[in-house]
Amino acid sequence: MIVGRDNSGIISTGDHAINTQTNVQLPVQALRPVSDVEAPPGVVNPPAHGHPFIGRQGELSDLHAALASGGQVVVAAVHGLGGVGKSTLAARYAATHAQVWNPTWWITADTEAAVESGLAALMTQLQPELAMLPPEVLATRALAWLAAHRQWLLILDNVTDPAHVAPLLGRTLTTRPQAGRVLVTSRLSQGWHRLGAQVLRLDVLTEQEALQLLAQIAGHHHPPNPADRQDDNSTGNATAEAGTEAGTEELRVWAGAADLVRELGYLPLAVEQAAAYLHQTRLTPRAYLALLAEHPAVMYDQAAEGGDAERTIARIWRITLDRLTDTPLAGHLLRVLAWHAPQQIPRTLLDDLADGPVLQQALGRLAAYNMITLDPDGITVHRLVQAVARTPDPGDPHRRPDDITSARHEATDLLIDALPETGDPTGWPAWRVLLDHIAALTDHAPASLDTTATSYLLDQAGQFLREQGSLTRAIGYVERADAANERILGRDHHDALAVRNNLASAYQAAGDLGRAIPLHRQGLADAERVLGDKHPDTLAARNNLAHAYRAAGDLGQAIPLFERALSGLEQVLGSDHPDTLVSRDNLAGAYQMAGDLGRAIPLYQQTLADRERVLGDDHPDILVSRNNLALAYQVAGDLGRAIPLFEQTLADREQVLGSDHPDTLAARSNLAGAYREAGDLDRAIPLNEQALTDSERVLGGDHPTTLTARINLAYAYQLAGDPSRAVLLFEQVLTDCRRVLGDDHPHTLTARNNLASAYQDAGDLDRATLLHEQVLADSRRVLGDDHPHTLTARNNLASAYLNAGDLDRATLLHEQVLAGSERVLGGDHPTTLTARVNLAYAYQHAGGLDRSIRLFEQSLLDFERVLGGGHPRTLTVRNNLASVYREAGDLDRAIPLYQQILTDCRRVLGSDDPSTLAARINLASAYQAAGDPGRAIPLHEQALIDCRRTLGHDHPTTKMVQANLSAARQEQI
Repeated sequence: MIVGRDNSGIISTGDHAINTQTNVQLPVQALRPVSDVEAPPGVVNPPAHGHPFIGRQGELSDLHAALASGGQVVVAAVHGLGGVGKSTLAARYAATHAQVWNPTWWITADTEAAVESGLAALMTQLQPELAMLPPEVLATRALAWLAAHRQWLLILDNVTDPAHVAPLLGRTLTTRPQAGRVLVTSRLSQGWHRLGAQVLRLDVLTEQEALQLLAQIAGHHHPPNPADRQDDNSTGNATAEAGTEAGTEELRVWAGAADLVRELGYLPLAVEQAAAYLHQTRLTPRAYLALLAEHPAVMYDQAAEGGDAERTIARIWRITLDRLTDTPLAGHLLRVLAWHAPQQIPRTLLDDLADGPVLQQALGRLAAYNMITLDPDGITVHRLVQAVARTPDPGDPHRRPDDITSARHEATDLLIDALPETGDPTGWPAWRVLLDHIAALTDHAPASLDTTATSYLLDQAGQFLREQGSLTRAIGYVERADAANERILGRDHHDALAVRNNLASAYQAAGDLGRAIPLHRQGLADAERVLGDKHPDTLAARNNLAHAYRAAGDLGQAIPLFERALSGLEQVLGSDHPDTLVSRDNLAGAYQMAGDLGRAIPLYQQTLADRERVLGDDHPDILVSRNNLALAYQVAGDLGRAIPLFEQTLADREQVLGSDHPDTLAARSNLAGAYREAGDLDRAIPLNEQALTDSERVLGGDHPTTLTARINLAYAYQLAGDPSRAVLLFEQVLTDCRRVLGDDHPHTLTARNNLASAYQDAGDLDRATLLHEQVLADSRRVLGDDHPHTLTARNNLASAYLNAGDLDRATLLHEQVLAGSERVLGGDHPTTLTARVNLAYAYQHAGGLDRSIRLFEQSLLDFERVLGGGHPRTLTVRNNLASVYREAGDLDRAIPLYQQILTDCRRVLGSDDPSTLAARINLASAYQAAGDPGRAIPLHEQALIDCRRTLGHDHPTTKMVQANLSAARQEQI
């Protein structure tokens, strides 16, 4: 028995039932392969630099030569000092080659998240109809598009670590002719050779180029030749090199220009900003230098040798802001912007800062000084300017510590005001934008400066990331929010209790029950002490602790907590309140997990009826109830009621929520699981394949729902007798789980167990046994000896030993499994009943037929009593008992039992179910063993027809039946 066989699909009971559900619907054409998606004309987004491009002709030629070589994807990496003009050079190349490459796409790639965001934006340009999808889905599709197309140019600007873009390059590199090109800019000079990049180093400007840049931007087009430069007391023609005459006024204006560009280290960014200031103020370069001298910065004299660019910018920033004192909002605005990510800060974020005209005037003046860049939707601020603006300097009136603190608080409040609902997919695009800015805010401010507003922002972001499956980031955010609340508000504050509960839920989602349960337990104790036993938040805390115990397999503690939570909600909120109905569904799920279907199914039915009465037919909570009831019917073996309910749930979710909503994907997977359990693999496998494809497209390859869909498809392949595809898929799932969730996550242990079972079915007993042994050891270490998953792992290892012929170890383990199941789960739990059957089977293989028969007879009575005579598992146990009777030579008891099994299978499961086919084969073989070929042959013939129709002519079972038929006919002769 492998994990997942008795409970296939994505289960939406319990804690899943409280998820917010909304509608995301895509047009059919959005689903076409990326190879069929053509780039519209003019997909070009490099930043348009409004200032002149001076010199760099040699560098442009080198860059062109690097990118023009070869027929495969070519990577060129331009590195150099920050502010040296790498981005400007890349933008110039992109602008002059925009007619060659389409798309020509610019991504600020200073973090992995920024790379993902830029790829997502590219995919949105290529297919605007996909804009509502999560960023990781869009980014993955963008990579696939790049790999499938040619003649594109991707600029990755300001890469801070080659590892951040290595996966992107690995996905897009191709040897096809006329493939795309990748241009990287970075301060790093090392590491690019590992990516096969052609590396170009960009140095600072020459003195003449810097002077020309300064003059053109400032509006003075005749700078002096440095060789002819004269001091302030000199006379004569200082512009003869330019070939034009210039008067003494121009000489006065440009006195000190060469000294200025030297002071700025010939760094293009610093020269550009100084020239913009000169243009605005009409000051001379010498006056500008005097202002710089009055406000020296640390390491200033090293700037000319490629020193700290931020310090150079700091001096310019101070002078620029001095000129903007008549626009007081400008300085404050820049300080607020400094706490955001550098690019695409939504202009709408700033709407509440000031009245429209005042705000736009401040933005316009900052843009005029090149302190920011504006486009219709967003604002870009150079990261060096931001760094200075965030750095307190008591001697700088524009960077007073209190002003910077105020700006940080205001940036936090603006982000909070812009937050969409966490569970509303229509808000996902906005969330994707805001996450970059939330990360920037919290990265640049130490946790010791966090406020209650910061805590709220981090908590909300953590909840969104948890729902998106980004568990590591989610936990980090909520841990920081919890620490801030405890420091500021104290442990007993209402908000502190709420955040602590969210942190426990994040731990639980990550499979870290060792931290989740104690934190939930403490949260409940605190809520009872602070809020009282009947407060709604206390009831919610009790329900959450119950969920954690349920996840840990401790139903003895979970069920009483669920029952108490439900009783309290009925008293406080009433029986028809939505929270009460959710609690009732949760209790039903716990009963179901405990194997108590007699209480679970009526409770599910009551909840569904109440929701239909209270909420109406199409409410998403009703669809959850319908899905949960269908799952309970399936567990009870009542596929006749389960499958129509699954089909109705899927149809309703597609209509109400849309085909791509996560709950719709779950419904599709659940229906496939029901088809699979009914033996209808022709319908199950295509539906499993569709569920996996849709999950990868909508949620991304690493989302937990996608991982589950991959497991379900692998299991379907395994049941269909296709072990090679099953093993490959299970191996991929295990790799993904280890990478995404970690080695000790329960889902990873389940994935390792499933792979071991697939190896076993494929006949690779050595690998299967070794992996089962590892799974059992890890399950005992992580979950404990009594966890249901550990019992399952022990059972699976016992089955592997049995298949390998190691009967002593197999029997001992099966005995341990049965004893543990009876102690932990009770004698009537389905897992205990299965353990009893497995032990009987082990006794049978070990030759202990008397013990085997007694245990099979007891098991059959128990299954009939607990699950009913028509349950599929009961039919299986009846077949096992008939087989051991036959092996003991007692055909008088075996044949009537086989006859009953065939009749029951045809009635319960249908004529084409694999179990019905097996029952027919077994009865035919029993007749043949009894020397009655006259009754055996018709059954063999019918079984052969059914095998060829359902399994194919080459399936091993088909060949076995054909051999049995031939032998029976020979015996008749």
